[in-house]
Amino acid sequence: MPNGHSASPDLEQQSEQPTNFGECRDADNINAGNAAASDPTLRALGWSSQWQHLFDAAPKPIGGLVPARVTAQFTNQYRIGAGEGEFSAEVSGKFQFQAASRSDFPAVGDWVVAQPLPGERRAVIHGVLPRRTAMIRRAAGSVPEEQVIGTNIDILFIVNALNGDYNVRKIERYLVAAWESGSAPIVLLTKADLCEDVQSRIAEVASAAPGVPVHAVSAIEDQGRQALLPYLQPGRTIAVTGSSGAGKSTLLNWLAGEERQTVQGVREDDARGRHTTTHRELFPLPGGFIMMDTPGMRELQLWESESGWQEAFAEIEALAASCRFRDCRHEAELGCAVKNALRDGTLDEHRYASYKKTGRELARQARKEKSVTMRAKKSADKRQGARTNDVRRSMEQD
Repeated sequence: MPNGHSASPDLEQQSEQPTNFGECRDADNINAGNAAASDPTLRALGWSSQWQHLFDAAPKPIGGLVPARVTAQFTNQYRIGAGEGEFSAEVSGKFQFQAASRSDFPAVGDWVVAQPLPGERRAVIHGVLPRRTAMIRRAAGSVPEEQVIGTNIDILFIVNALNGDYNVRKIERYLVAAWESGSAPIVLLTKADLCEDVQSRIAEVASAAPGVPVHAVSAIEDQGRQALLPYLQPGRTIAVTGSSGAGKSTLLNWLAGEERQTVQGVREDDARGRHTTTHRELFPLPGGFIMMDTPGMRELQLWESESGWQEAFAEIEALAASCRFRDCRHEAELGCAVKNALRDGTLDEHRYASYKKTGRELARQARKEKSVTMRAKKSADKRQGARTNDVRRSMEQD
């Protein structure tokens, strides 16, 4: 299961709830659930019968709770869309207390159990429905920690511009994260009007992304829209990710048929973009699909992505499985299928170098995460021991 698919702290405590969820829901919650099933506002955000079943099964600590989707995330607040419109929202005190990590908190794309406050456009989030998919990266900072980019994404548009920022190795990193997330990756080569040999770029990316559709588009020239239509189906959530200046917001405006996001030009000296999008946000668009715009990332730090790494480099993994020795390091061993492929040119040496580099990065991250976990456990054990000694001394004094 991809990382980040867990429910919120409130919902993970289901073992402490009655097995018959009907016993812990009052009439208000039942009515809210029935009304949500046919609500056009929720359907525009991707609501379906599957989400309805999950909402019906979720614990309801109080009455008057309704389903809603997180449409934007800010520092300590969220914007959610519910049947009664948009609300500014915060998590409940219990939710915050029980959250074990930052990934337990709501993220853009999550469906949540919310309590609209009477007479206000504010709401309290009491739980998060189980995630179907979740795109995760390593958060910035020296302490290993995961950051959820977006959830419940059906298709991930990996955007790379055909200008000076074009980079196949960067696309590979996004593919690792995409496969790990559970979403279906699609590579979009934007600004095709700036490239003299588009077809060779498509072929180059296709060789580095086996089985992944690759399309070249130009919003300025209105080229490539027809090829994207099969993905833009009602109810689907499509996230757009890539570097700053790759044309993510321009792509959203182009597919929407109107300006929904402000865009800026790229710097002329290095073709790098300026940070136009400052937060993640959902946009219901004509045709019934939903797009998620995300801020550009200078570098995508991967997080616990071994299965995504294996999927993104599937042809190398298949070669490795054909080596004579199961523990082959692909260095000087006899019968190494990987080295043979490098010698005869069927495996690109740059792609293999990227495979090795990414593998080392993930292994190094796993070791660091294990070290941090062990230190945290040792610290917790030490505090528990100190508390036990305090209790023992107190009893002896009595």
